[in-house]
Amino acid sequence: MKWPSRTWVLRLAPVVAFAVVLAYLRAQQSAAPAVQPALEDDQPLLVAHPECSFFGSQRDQFAAQSVSGVAHSPAARTESALSSVTAQVTSAMSFVPSGSRTKAFTTLQKLGVIDSYLYADMQAAGVEPAELTTDFEFIRRVTLDLNGRIPDPQRVLSFVADPTPDKRARLVDELLAKPEWVDKWTMYFGDLFKNTVRNTQINRYPEGRNAFFHWIHDSLASAKPYDQMAREVISAQGANSFAPDQGAINWLVGGVVTGGPVQDIMDQQAANVAETFLGISHMNCLLCHNGRGHLDQLSLWGSQTTRYQAWQFASFLSHTATQRKRIIDTSGGANVPPYYWLVEDNVRKFTTDYPLNTTTGNRPARQPVGAVTNVAPVYLFNGHQPGLGENYRVALAREITSDLQFSRAAVNYIWAQFFGRGIVDPPNQFDPARLDPNNPPHAPWTIQPSDPALLDALAQRFSANGFDVKSLMRDIANSQVYQLSSRYSGTWNPAWEPLFARKMVRRLWGEEIHDAVVQSSGIAPSYNVRGFSADANVGGTTYPGFGRVTWAMRFPDTVGMPDGNGPVSQFLDNFLRGNRDDQPRKAEGSILQALDLMNDKFIVNRVHATANSLVARSLSQSNDQLIDTLFLTVLSRYPSDTERATANAALGQGDRRKAAEDLLWALYNKVDFVFNY
Repeated sequence: MKWPSRTWVLRLAPVVAFAVVLAYLRAQQSAAPAVQPALEDDQPLLVAHPECSFFGSQRDQFAAQSVSGVAHSPAARTESALSSVTAQVTSAMSFVPSGSRTKAFTTLQKLGVIDSYLYADMQAAGVEPAELTTDFEFIRRVTLDLNGRIPDPQRVLSFVADPTPDKRARLVDELLAKPEWVDKWTMYFGDLFKNTVRNTQINRYPEGRNAFFHWIHDSLASAKPYDQMAREVISAQGANSFAPDQGAINWLVGGVVTGGPVQDIMDQQAANVAETFLGISHMNCLLCHNGRGHLDQLSLWGSQTTRYQAWQFASFLSHTATQRKRIIDTSGGANVPPYYWLVEDNVRKFTTDYPLNTTTGNRPARQPVGAVTNVAPVYLFNGHQPGLGENYRVALAREITSDLQFSRAAVNYIWAQFFGRGIVDPPNQFDPARLDPNNPPHAPWTIQPSDPALLDALAQRFSANGFDVKSLMRDIANSQVYQLSSRYSGTWNPAWEPLFARKMVRRLWGEEIHDAVVQSSGIAPSYNVRGFSADANVGGTTYPGFGRVTWAMRFPDTVGMPDGNGPVSQFLDNFLRGNRDDQPRKAEGSILQALDLMNDKFIVNRVHATANSLVARSLSQSNDQLIDTLFLTVLSRYPSDTERATANAALGQGDRRKAAEDLLWALYNKVDFVFNY
């Protein structure tokens, strides 16, 4: 391995060598004791069917995180990984130019719904919030959070120079209107809806994945209400998963389970509905066994819920056939997959309610309960059933989207993206028995949301605003709490994390890092996405092509994008973008990330002064102008006096072009490049 000779950058104090920081954080994580939940008999959490995904590859995630809600409540934590990373990053960041800051605890009557609740919480806890962040930090933060891009340097300067008091609110509106907002949140909902070519059970094929991607993208671009999006994917029917107007059926396709009876598919699709749209991942466990004896320390609601009740929920999927269909290719040589998927209701053997007649499959046996051999659909949280002659999935979609828990889950998922943690955290582990402070759970259980009144207020506001995702994000980004600094003057207690009294830093997604490097360097790639590269007519049906892609945030998948197992895919994978199946996207660091930023060809090739590159365009400037240009373009700020002096000293000796390239390389390896703070 050839290492770049750029040791002078370490003098850009107070730069922290990124590899050292990441190695330290990884060591801290490795040293943290694992939480091992126990059953009532004090035995480790075990089940007789380890193939169940809930206790398979994701077992540690669910067990360790859920138990913290009882044994180690957030208020009782002595250390938090999120707070630890925030402290490490903010202490390592260099000087940031001043901007408008105001001390918190403004009169509550002047604050929005978010601030009025959270500032009251802080006051009640005797916690002083951080100051508001600077304008330089804010424009970078909100541009990355809303659009997945770093801001244009000229937009940074015009924003900072703008003296009007409502400029932050106007910036939020500006960003929400950009096509990059659609790209960023298409990627997010692609993660949430687990849109990928292949999971551990089924193959959607690139064309099916692409059709689902286009449906998500077009839904967001057209401002489709989120409840409508949910109803469409839950109740979608269609005969061709590749067709442009049937992309939504690919969500149910992701719940297909092979090697067992059809009830396995009904169960997995029902579990996906509960986790995605209600934030209740424990449904997956309940479809295997009663909660009592298995969920006693993980979910109070789950411990009181039976497998029969979960079957009633899954019965809404019992009339649905999700099957592959062979493609009849009459195109005369078009390169098409052999199969696509169809989703139909009330056909062939899918005309009876959930049958209790299995002894094999991916879950324990389903056998008659007394005289009951078929389980009718009943919505778990209100006892409602489908109307006479009503399509079961249409009924389920109606019950889901009219449930306040649907709004709570949606708000909480989005909130976690902006703040690093949910009001209920983890966001997919809601415990319905612990949400009402007027009906608190028995000891040792506690109310689950960090602020249940805020959660319900946001959920009700989301519903009243027509389930408008942009309106929710506007409320969040315009709140003072979102605009607090990640720096904290005084001693920070990690137990304050649920109060949101400071901004918790966020490690950028791999796609965001890729696009920030492409945008700032001025060297754009062009990638081909698998599937129909151009519009194709197969069997009389026209399928849309995907075309070529420059920005990673426009990839339709997190697996094999953009070059299979090639170097760019490996670069993105090292930033833990997940596989949209059993490996969720993670914000953890690794030594591979540090090595990639220092030595990967994707980075190294973009610091060279090639035609139209950032360095080439800046060489005609004076040293101070060049330094300002690079800092503003990459980090959205001016350098500190120390950084400027160090960079000037390097530019004033030897090969100026090489020194400018080294400076750009150094900025890509600064800790404040890979974190949103």
